[in-house]
Amino acid sequence: MATDPTPSGTAPATPTPAAPAPSPDAPASGRRGQRVQIFQVSTLYGAATVAAALDSGRFGTRGDARRVLLVSHNAEIPETALRLDAMTGYDRIAARFDTTVEWNEAIHPHHPGSWAPRPEETPLWQRVLRTAWDLGDGPVELIVESIQANPAKALAAVFAESTVQLYADGLMSYGPTRDELPQSIGCRVRRLLHLDLVPGLRPLLLAEYGVEPEIVPDSAFRAVLAEIAGAAEGDPHVAAAVEAAPTAVLLGQYLAVLGILTADEEEDLHARMVRGAAAAGHRSVIFKPHPTAPARYSRALREAAEAVGVRLTVLDGPLLAETFYARCRPRLVVGCFSTAMLTASVYYGVPIARVGTGTVLERLQPYENSNRVPLTLVDHLVPDLESGAGPAVPGAAPDTLESLVRAVGYCMQPKLHPGLRAEAVALLDGLRPDDPLARYVDRDRLTELGLPGGDAGRSLSRPRRLRRRPTGRS
Repeated sequence: MATDPTPSGTAPATPTPAAPAPSPDAPASGRRGQRVQIFQVSTLYGAATVAAALDSGRFGTRGDARRVLLVSHNAEIPETALRLDAMTGYDRIAARFDTTVEWNEAIHPHHPGSWAPRPEETPLWQRVLRTAWDLGDGPVELIVESIQANPAKALAAVFAESTVQLYADGLMSYGPTRDELPQSIGCRVRRLLHLDLVPGLRPLLLAEYGVEPEIVPDSAFRAVLAEIAGAAEGDPHVAAAVEAAPTAVLLGQYLAVLGILTADEEEDLHARMVRGAAAAGHRSVIFKPHPTAPARYSRALREAAEAVGVRLTVLDGPLLAETFYARCRPRLVVGCFSTAMLTASVYYGVPIARVGTGTVLERLQPYENSNRVPLTLVDHLVPDLESGAGPAVPGAAPDTLESLVRAVGYCMQPKLHPGLRAEAVALLDGLRPDDPLARYVDRDRLTELGLPGGDAGRSLSRPRRLRRRPTGRS
């Protein structure tokens, strides 16, 4: 599960730039007039998506523009988290670019999720970054993730005349835009590149701005994943995994950091994955913590494995989960609502199963939390391991899915998607309280919006104000 960066306001003070600010009359460095493309990434999975888009010609041929890879370390405490450039396979991705620069260094000592320039400072910041990154004086194109939050919003503010393209790092693309974008940014977004993780389902992200989604070819992404897996040849972590002869991979997330579960509840969730895998007949399993999750030893996880006679291998090395899929060829991948579950089924044909989605559905607040659509997708498409249902490869989106996602999307962001109200009403009108789809819509939210299924007896003259709270990317 990858995280949607924490929304933030303007920093109270200007951070020390990475390079001294040039005088107003100083010429820009670099090749005069050369077009520059800045690709902002914070995860290896996202970088792999960008690489696949490059390889499939989505950004022209190499040499058409100078390609800059801008790395942002967005973990809660970046200094203690695993760095992107330490991940196995990163070097192969970075080789596709002409240069690599770091956002954290440029805005030090501020956090990339919480810093944005003051409006009056943006022209100076553009000159500083053009000089520090040797961008020259030519046009700059931005290719970013999660435009509704920093650091992408900060970049769009600094390069105020630049066009913006988005790539979707996981299942978030299927949900609505988290916040209304400033008109100065919304009008500059040209397209949304995304992986076809739920074949047949059209993303809602930025649809209100008329942004067209464009699929990154499956073949290109598979090739990049194979390249990353090839970089793991001889890696001791992979060797340990292969030696353990695992048949199941269990995916950790960081729900406690996001405040969705407590730390103890998250440990119990992982223990439930172990017990579920054991009940399904697996005797050797890998537990793969999320790359940005805080380091902690899980005695509960090991005790659960010992109790059910399962060999547990915890692999917290600098590797994508997809590397284990390629090297270990598991027969099962288990998670809560991690994007890596869908990657396993779509790109490797591995059956998947979920654990704990019901609990998270009950806990997830506020209703417009950006994790809601990824959670809804996994809960609706993927079998529940603890129910006795066998794991499966979900395949194409069922007929019920698009109407469900659009109804949930409207309930999350009614002001951004007023045109979806009629579709939401049509779906909700036909739901009984015991209908499986009813679990995805909150009765209080339906009441607020005056939708079928709400409390008709409650006065709607003064509905509760829509709540805002930081969310995370899965």
